[in-house]
Amino acid sequence: MFNKYFSISLLPICFSLSLSANSGFEYVGINVKFLTNKGTVSEISVKRDIPEECKKIPINNTMVWTGNYANTKVPEKCKSTYVHTTGKLLPMHLHEEISTYGELEVLAFIKQMQTDDSMMLIDGRKQDWYDYRTIPGAVNMPFHHFKERKAFEFEFEHELRILGVIINEDETLDFTKAKEIVIFCNGPWCSQSVAMIDALLEIGYPPEKMNWYRGGLQTWLAAGMTSTRK
Repeated sequence: MFNKYFSISLLPICFSLSLSANSGFEYVGINVKFLTNKGTVSEISVKRDIPEECKKIPINNTMVWTGNYANTKVPEKCKSTYVHTTGKLLPMHLHEEISTYGELEVLAFIKQMQTDDSMMLIDGRKQDWYDYRTIPGAVNMPFHHFKERKAFEFEFEHELRILGVIINEDETLDFTKAKEIVIFCNGPWCSQSVAMIDALLEIGYPPEKMNWYRGGLQTWLAAGMTSTRK
């Protein structure tokens, strides 16, 4: 039941999937079902939400970059500020068989996952972060359940099963039906998703079934994308 609303499907690497043909679909929106904090299923349209007054702002150096901030003439709802002095910047590629995604790839992934149980979008942050704000349709699997799997044995095994991994009687793992996943955390400076990916590689999760959204929630919000918020 849980998987029904959070599973996904990705078309092979024809994923360049005419992203060109789909250019502009970030404005049209993709309907996504997600589980609310009250345990009910709701639906939201995931898209790039740009207020009308923001579309009238001229794109030039003076308006976009005034010192470290947007020009004071830019309406408040058209700009955001983020902490940028935390964490450590991460490389663009983690592994030769793990694809790094941008916003359009994630959005296309979300679109495909609505009709296929073989894929899943994963928020690898701890639950408090996930509960506060996340990408619609994402399932929370805190990275430390995998990194510290001996201390979180129950959670680790439960989440492996959600991922389609079979735990044999001799405790070996069968990844034959493991889901295709996209993992993200707070931003390009956040190492939680990387820690989860490293832990999954350690236990033998196929790297070709993993994708990494490096930009994470910070870049998602900076692009004006829909999020769910407590």
